[in-house]
Amino acid sequence: MAKDKVITSADVKLWYGDFEALHGINLDFNQNEITALIGPSGCGKSTYLRCLNRMNDLIPGVKIEGDMRLQGEDIYSSQMDVVQLRKRVGMVFQQPNPFPFSIYDNVVYGLRLQGIKDRAVLDEAVETSLKQAAIWDEVKDKLHVSALSLSGGQQQRVVIGRVLAVQPDVILMDEPTSALDPISSTQIENMLLELREQYTIILVTHNMHQASRISDKTAFFLQGRLVEFDDTKKIFLNPHEQETSDYISGRFG
Repeated sequence: MAKDKVITSADVKLWYGDFEALHGINLDFNQNEITALIGPSGCGKSTYLRCLNRMNDLIPGVKIEGDMRLQGEDIYSSQMDVVQLRKRVGMVFQQPNPFPFSIYDNVVYGLRLQGIKDRAVLDEAVETSLKQAAIWDEVKDKLHVSALSLSGGQQQRVVIGRVLAVQPDVILMDEPTSALDPISSTQIENMLLELREQYTIILVTHNMHQASRISDKTAFFLQGRLVEFDDTKKIFLNPHEQETSDYISGRFG
């Protein structure tokens, strides 16, 4: 059965000043799938990821062309509310970035911005989101302690809980485990496999094992081009392009 496409992108080009960083990327993402974006440093995968919720808008001198849609709506339309877009397309960064508030206040931050004040609603959102983020049992007795007091792996899961609390359509992750120890990384990978039941997840990773373990589809980027995009198993076991084979087998990158 064909899955619904949540995000589509066609002929996406991006320039930083005169430097063309993305060369006509065509890439679509299906509902309830994890897609890994792989490739060497500087190949454009994080740049492309940030196009999907307009984070590149914050960088001076950036120019973007092409068609990018979220459930059919033009992401770059002048009618698109960027705050709403970033609620629907949540983002988790490489370094855990909890706000200097309590765990509770971190998770409800986005809900309070929406004007939600009902304590019962907020309490329920905190419990649900932290359970989804696989950290509720570790923090349920210290919700009013600073999130900055947690370990790096715990902070990253609280940040993921904060993203989940506003119930996004899509979760973008830019190397979310690269700053973490192996145990924390495994906890987050296992959590992502569960979250896939409800969300579309797009993950930039340098970790080939991680991409092969948890993603449904893999896109290989090189020098701002999309070289190959296919089912993860096919990319890793029988890639179509020699460049993909060379990268996956460790000949460069």
